[in-house]
Amino acid sequence: MHRFRITSPFVAAGSPIGSRWIGSRWIGSRWVVRALGLGAIALTLTITGCVPSNSSNSSSSPATTAEQSSEGRSNGGSNGEAREEGKKQVLTTFTILADMAQNVAGDALTVNSITRIGAEVHGYEPVPSDIAKAQNADLILYNGMDLERWFDQFLDSVEGVPSVVLTEGIEPIPIAEGPYASQPNPHAWMSPENALVYVENIRKAFVELDPDNADIYNANAADYSDRIKAIDTQLQAELAAVPESQRYLVSCEGAFSYLARDYDLQEIYIWPINAEQQSTPKQIKSVIDQVKANRVPAVFCESTVSSEAQEQIAQATGAAFGGNLYVDSLSTAEGPVPTFLDLLQYDADVITQGLLKGGAE
Repeated sequence: MHRFRITSPFVAAGSPIGSRWIGSRWIGSRWVVRALGLGAIALTLTITGCVPSNSSNSSSSPATTAEQSSEGRSNGGSNGEAREEGKKQVLTTFTILADMAQNVAGDALTVNSITRIGAEVHGYEPVPSDIAKAQNADLILYNGMDLERWFDQFLDSVEGVPSVVLTEGIEPIPIAEGPYASQPNPHAWMSPENALVYVENIRKAFVELDPDNADIYNANAADYSDRIKAIDTQLQAELAAVPESQRYLVSCEGAFSYLARDYDLQEIYIWPINAEQQSTPKQIKSVIDQVKANRVPAVFCESTVSSEAQEQIAQATGAAFGGNLYVDSLSTAEGPVPTFLDLLQYDADVITQGLLKGGAE
């Protein structure tokens, strides 16, 4: 699905534009990008609609290769300058998509992520430099299913850059409760089976973008798909070791619906999706009651949100706090999940160890 922005007018810096940028937020209906090496010229980018929802865990610092380094390879991005000579540039909305895209692209494309490592993608607040990088891209890849609640507004500010949604063709699991009830749970990549659909959508997008290198993208996609299938088989065997009575995956956000479905786990969560209301007393009491009733051995939380509420639940129930799981972001290269395949393996290891070794009294 390709989307285009019609206009992006230039105005002299200091001209009256009705609204102005303050810090890392936008005011009114326009963004002004300064310090882009344009001297006295500022790029005014019109934003339509309302201001995106805030998140206590959102980050307004982008992660792209240009900012993270000439020192080495960044997670989900390529090495060196933002645009390497002769290569088309692909921009993704978060690091997991960037890693998938890099595996398909190989060395034929430059791939970067808008959000930085560790950022909470749902309520991310774009900054002017994000718009500039998007305008410089040849293609933007995004998850869809309303994961990136800020993305439609963001894309309206980018002129003539095609975008592709990567969840096209995936059967969504609906959110069960709360203000987003019946809407798609957007964390579809947490299923290896779904990840194969992401890879195929990336492959098709790259072949269309750069047909001269189609053979590279086709071969890389096939190889990467084989590795996803292999880790799926490995995870099935690993999680099968957890006894039926202990097969409960208790998390902060309901981000594991697809993983729980694939590996026959019962999902329990404090809140259904990262939004305005999280960790309410009612939500916490409900999870405490379920953990006690089912004698759940261990509870977990996601790396991009506070685990305080889940640790309180563990203390109240006697369950172990099994640790943090990765969902919305990769880690640094030195961390436990520098790639998407590492993320799947790490989460399966933490879940299995927690459920087998943790114990409610």
